[in-house]
Amino acid sequence: MSNNGGSAVGLLSYETLVHAVAGATGSVTAMSVFFPLDTAKSRLQVDEKRRSRSTPVILAEIAKEEGFLSLYRGWFPVISSLCCSNFVYFYTFNALKKVAAAGPGKPRPSKDLLMGVVAGVVNVLLTTPMWVVNTRLKLQGVKFRDEDLHQTHYRGIFDAFSQIIANEGVGTLWNGTLPSLILVLNPAVQFMFYEALKRKLELIKKSISSAQIFLIGAIAKAVATTVTYPLQTVQAILRFGQYKGDGKGGLMGSLSNIFFLFMDRIRNHGVLGLYKGLEAKLLQTVLTAALMFVVYEKITSATFKVMGLNKKMKH
Repeated sequence: MSNNGGSAVGLLSYETLVHAVAGATGSVTAMSVFFPLDTAKSRLQVDEKRRSRSTPVILAEIAKEEGFLSLYRGWFPVISSLCCSNFVYFYTFNALKKVAAAGPGKPRPSKDLLMGVVAGVVNVLLTTPMWVVNTRLKLQGVKFRDEDLHQTHYRGIFDAFSQIIANEGVGTLWNGTLPSLILVLNPAVQFMFYEALKRKLELIKKSISSAQIFLIGAIAKAVATTVTYPLQTVQAILRFGQYKGDGKGGLMGSLSNIFFLFMDRIRNHGVLGLYKGLEAKLLQTVLTAALMFVVYEKITSATFKVMGLNKKMKH
């Protein structure tokens, strides 16, 4: 088969679709389980006046002030965005992986990193508007400590889209795209570590247990999150849409906003202020990623077994 034929098979195969559905299902399941941790992280990132305490204390404060269900505020838009986002990411990553497997050379961490970056860029450009909307909805009705932050009034996902476009322009839906594009390194690094650790383990053992998948998924995500967390904080602030910036547009405006947000955070909270909310983020993202990989691997292996297909793709 020609390379073009191999590429087409990789991009449009049933196997790739199974990986995408399994990845989306795994991420939705895991995020639903650990959603309150994401709520704590978002509050600490966006609300400058909220003091950084341990995650259980933050969760207790939110529940006491706003009710227990406030810990799940914005669940549906977040889950919708996450489902679309991970479908796109897993589909693109596994399509590229299948194409690469058909070509010369062995799987290497550098290849995994490159495929992760490409999948991340495709994902960011397609799904950033959904993440902007879900950030707004997740923080709607919140009792902010920072009095400079004002409340938004959206009736749902579609109303949020229409209000943002009407009042702030279509371009606002891509707020935070530059840090998001830089942040494609997060899942790229995560997948690189995950695939590398998995390959090492497969050399030692024929089958990998759920506990081992959970562990290597947790390690991979912990490394990726710690490295990129300061940019994630900037991304959340820009998506929330209440940072005024310096009025510059385009790429230079985005770069200057990122720079000034970094400097402002350091000036107000010190260098450690860049990591405000990291504990909640690590708890949420590491546990979520680890559980996601377990569900993902179980769904793909079960589906391929039922359908009588070969074991996924050779690593």
